[in-house]
Parts: sequence; structure tokens; C-alpha cells
Amino acid sequence: MTEGKAQKWWLVTGFAAALLMVTMGARQSLGLFVSPLNTSTGLGIVTISFAMAVGQFVWGAVQPVAGAVADRYGPGRVLAAGLVILALGSALTPLMATGAGLVFSIGLLSAIGSGAGSFSVLIGAAAQRVPPEHRGTAAGVINAGGSLGQFVFAPLLQKLISAFGWMGAMWSLAVITLAALPVARALRRAPAAHGSAKPADGGLRRQLRVAFADRSYLLLHAGFFTCGFHIAFLVTHLPGEVGLCGLPASVASWSLALIGLANIAGSLFAGWCVNRYRGKFVLAWMYGSRTVLVLLYLLAPKTEWTFYLFAIGLGFTWLATVPPTAGVVAKLFGVRYLATLFGLTLLSHQIGGFFGAWLGGIAIAQQGSYLWMWYADAVLAAAAALCNLPIREAKVQRAVQPA
Repeated sequence: MTEGKAQKWWLVTGFAAALLMVTMGARQSLGLFVSPLNTSTGLGIVTISFAMAVGQFVWGAVQPVAGAVADRYGPGRVLAAGLVILALGSALTPLMATGAGLVFSIGLLSAIGSGAGSFSVLIGAAAQRVPPEHRGTAAGVINAGGSLGQFVFAPLLQKLISAFGWMGAMWSLAVITLAALPVARALRRAPAAHGSAKPADGGLRRQLRVAFADRSYLLLHAGFFTCGFHIAFLVTHLPGEVGLCGLPASVASWSLALIGLANIAGSLFAGWCVNRYRGKFVLAWMYGSRTVLVLLYLLAPKTEWTFYLFAIGLGFTWLATVPPTAGVVAKLFGVRYLATLFGLTLLSHQIGGFFGAWLGGIAIAQQGSYLWMWYADAVLAAAAALCNLPIREAKVQRAVQPA
């Protein structure tokens, strides 16, 4: 590869990571608004959790649709539209005083906007512009951008909530989102040819039929469902868990920030692993480690440092599951329709996310604690680890060095 082409794929990767930093940073920090929103509106934790649960599902549902549009027309317009819709949802949320209003602003608008500017479109766009030997690295860097967003946005939004109230923080978030529009414009150019389509692939409809007849693809969906349950439960209800333990709100915001910081390292490590090991083994290890960490958390004293260490441990695999999952999909079906096919796995992820966010609200309302949610999380993570092992994934082809 020439130096110019090498620089080009790194630029594309950098722009995609920067955009994901904004959309994921905004989305993954919404849990900080649950308590102040409840105090201000009196709608109740269950109603607010349901609105956020709808957002979890809609964020996943929009992924394959946005991916299919981007596969056909290019990612630039999809990403720009997503940022505008996300900003609109953030700006309207303070004006909503009913559960239906929150479902509309948070559950629909914010989720549609952040979903259109998220993994399926960005990783799909990069995969068609990045040579095969660098795709794992690119996916890891893009994923790390989302984690950096969580690290930056969680304490930033907590400071804004303290300084201007939750409404002012939401309006500030809308302004920050619109400021990212020039980055979306940078990704509008047509992709370079890097062998992105299998010959005579028969079109998207045929590819979808082939994918859903493949047991390995369905097992990948099952594992990713659990990942969504785990992440949505924590981003929505970790601040509530911290409050139940009698700790200040700053512990929750810094825990979310530490998850994002640790996941930067985890995402880069996952990208490195995808270039060297089969993704199914990487995923099985990640999910299995979550079971161990949740059980250790339940046994530990609930201090600030327990939450910080728990956050760092979970953060290492948090969204680091994305590069190996996308890598397995690309191995199974190529990258021509990766944005669509990986978008569908993200839909499974967010169906799990819906239940993680919603059932967490029901648990705290009916039982006064999240104990049974923690148990469910540990069991599902163990099941996800086992689901990935039977996936039929080709071994990694290592480049032969010239003598």
C-alpha cells in the first residue's frame, strides 16, 4: 500500500472514531439524568426506565435500516441526519412532562439519531475503505472513540447538571451534537475498492436469506443479546445502585467515565486480537469474564473503590465485543453488506438492552434492590460465553513474510 492510501484509511478511521465519541458519549451517559428527571417531573423510575428501554430497542432497530441506506447511498447523509435528530431529541426532552413525551424524545428521537451515527454505519463505512489486514485495528480504534466519548461525557454532563440543572445539561448536549456535523461531511466520499464485495453476491435480499439460515450467525445474535442486556442495565441503573449504597452521585459519574476509559484499552486490544485470533474465542473470554466480575462485585463491600475497580474490570470488555463481532460477520459474509448484517446483530443487542433497562426499573420499584438483576446478568453472561464456542469461523490467515 502506498503512503497516501495508508494515510487515507487512518483519516477515515479517525473521523469515524470522533463521530462515535459524540453519539455514544451522549447515549451512554443518559443514566445520569434518571434521578434528576424523576425529581423534576415526578413520573417515577419505572416510567423513565421504560422510556430509556424503548430507546435501547429503537437504537438497535434503526441500525440495520441506517446500515442498508448507507450501503446503498453512502454514509455521509445518514450520519448528518442522525446528528440533527439526536440534537432535536436532546433539546425537546426538557419540555416533556409525560411518559409518552419521554418515549418520543428519548425513546424515539435521541435513539434514532444516535443509532444512525453509530457502529453499523461507521464500521461498515470504514470496512469498505480499509484494506483487509487493517480492518480489525480500524474497528478497534473506532470502538475506542465511543469509549472515549463515555469517559469525556459522563463527568462533563454531571458537571453541567450540577451547574445548570438537568435541563440546561440536555440543551448543552444538543449544541455539542450539532457541532459534530462537519465530521459527518468528511465521511461522505465514495469508498475505495478493497475487495469489499463477494463476486455475484446476489444482492441484499439473498444475503439476508443466507445469513439467517446460518447457525453461526444466529449464535452470534444470541451472545450479543446478552451483551445488550448487561450494558443497558448498567448505564441506566448504575447511578441508582450507587445511591442505594449511600454513595454520592459523583461515584456514579466517575464509574461510568472509568468504564469508558478502560474500554479504550479494551477496544484497541480487541482490534489487535481480531487480527490474530478467531473472534469467537475472544468473545467467549469477554463474556465469561463478566460473569466472574459480577459475582465478585456481589461479594465485595460497597465502597467507592469497589465501584471504581468494578468499572475498570467491566470497562475492559464493555463495548470491546464490537470489533470481534463485526469481524466474525465479515468473515462469514464479506463486507459488502456489513453495515446491514452487523446492524441486525446490533438489533439483537438492543432487544437485550430493552429488557436490561426496563426490568431494572421494575426490580427497584417492586423489590427495592437490583439483586436479582445482578444474578440474571451473571447467568446470561455465562450463557453468552458458551453460545460463541460452536460458531464456525475460519482461522485467521497470517500474512507470510518474504524471505
